[in-house]
Amino acid sequence: MKIQIRKIAAVLALGSLAVLAGCGGGDDDIGQIIGTSSPQYRTVHANPFIQNVDFGVNGTVRIANVGFKNVSNYFGIDATATTATVSNAGSNSPLASATFNPVNGHRYTALAIVGANGTATNLSIIDDPYDKSILSDKARVRTFNASYNAPNVDVYVTAPNADLTNVAPTMGGAAYGAASPASTQDSIYVDGGTYQIRVTTAGTKNVIFSSQPFSLANNADWLITTLPAGGIGAVTPNNIRVLVAQANGASQTASELPSQ
Repeated sequence: MKIQIRKIAAVLALGSLAVLAGCGGGDDDIGQIIGTSSPQYRTVHANPFIQNVDFGVNGTVRIANVGFKNVSNYFGIDATATTATVSNAGSNSPLASATFNPVNGHRYTALAIVGANGTATNLSIIDDPYDKSILSDKARVRTFNASYNAPNVDVYVTAPNADLTNVAPTMGGAAYGAASPASTQDSIYVDGGTYQIRVTTAGTKNVIFSSQPFSLANNADWLITTLPAGGIGAVTPNNIRVLVAQANGASQTASELPSQ
């Protein structure tokens, strides 16, 4: 009986891979899901207070001269000790750097964000193990808090205008400069549909950002990033905006969610 079950599982897995390829999933997506592809890496310029930047990997510029809200496509990097950098465009002196050890089958996002003092630039790395099932069509969602003026937040992804009174955060306790779910943990999985995002100060129902309703498609891959609103001299506590970076397509610009 155990042998028969293994055979059935193997047939189902192979059939699923064929379906994914036939539906446009592609070899890269399949390799990510089963953990055989090279580490995938992308960059996000999420510092509204600086000009264009270059993103480097181990001393080589890989994404050049990109402006605020630019999101690169994923590209392969080596599974070896890696130093990521962000610099002013054309400069050889990094504004910030981060070291990490990429793993096959994982996805990595490097975000250039405003520093905790509101002037410097930090570089944060999210390690996404990409544990999506080959049979799942759910959307994958994660949040990142790049708002030094809102240092700890909860994020709710709910039906529009849902009562939050007795609802737990969808992604809770996102500290400044950190993700929720945390780096090295998988994203959350959500059915496609119509939703609203509300951000509160952590542990409270005090809403500091409320989006207009939006459509979240099946198989979408969203990184919901909070940013300080206003110019560098006009930032006030808990005054934020929200960008959405998506994982599909070529180099793109993150979309800002309209507030309600």
